[in-house]
Amino acid sequence: MKADQPPLPRILVLASGSGTNLQALIDASRERDFPGQICAVGSNRPNAFALERAAQAHIETFVVDHQKYDSREEFDGALMAEIRRHNPDLLVLAGFMRILTTDFVRAFRGRLLNIHPSLLPKYTGLNTHQRALDAGDTQHGVSVHFVTEELDGGPVIAQAEVSIAPDDTAETLAERVQEKEHILYPIVVRWFCEGRIQLGTDYVLFDGELLNSPMRLPDN
Repeated sequence: MKADQPPLPRILVLASGSGTNLQALIDASRERDFPGQICAVGSNRPNAFALERAAQAHIETFVVDHQKYDSREEFDGALMAEIRRHNPDLLVLAGFMRILTTDFVRAFRGRLLNIHPSLLPKYTGLNTHQRALDAGDTQHGVSVHFVTEELDGGPVIAQAEVSIAPDDTAETLAERVQEKEHILYPIVVRWFCEGRIQLGTDYVLFDGELLNSPMRLPDN
């Protein structure tokens, strides 16, 4: 980086599990023109493989174990303190399996992203692939959205579609959705770091214009 260039936006990723979306973000961040840097990776599970992925990429890690706290509020308070120590410009939830308190969400409003395995507003919560199959849907997919107080209810920035085959199971569908996740999340994170997306009251601005419907990555 040249001396007269401003520092790249700092990205902090939270993950609870294996961290495949984290890996996609790490890989993207290694591209020469990527406009952000991952400054830390945190988890609520000490044995999360996501921490190993971060360590292998020489990214600082931390753990705030939710089992050591008596309430969601205490856990979120400890998590917020650790996050603020790293001073991120963007907070990315990548399979972070904790429902966050209102105070937490408000503290990072407008710089908190999540990825959800459905075409929101369909199928908030868990077991999205089986629910799409049970409903007889022909299209499924993934959404990246700004996080607000409503679970999986924040304004959607972008989506990627996956066609449902007649012989699909929840497992096969999940595999194809995850492939789309790994493409879509780095794209949206790039947009944020470039200043192209902002959260309004209950809407998304893209390049300063109201985004009337989510950006869509086609199924191919």
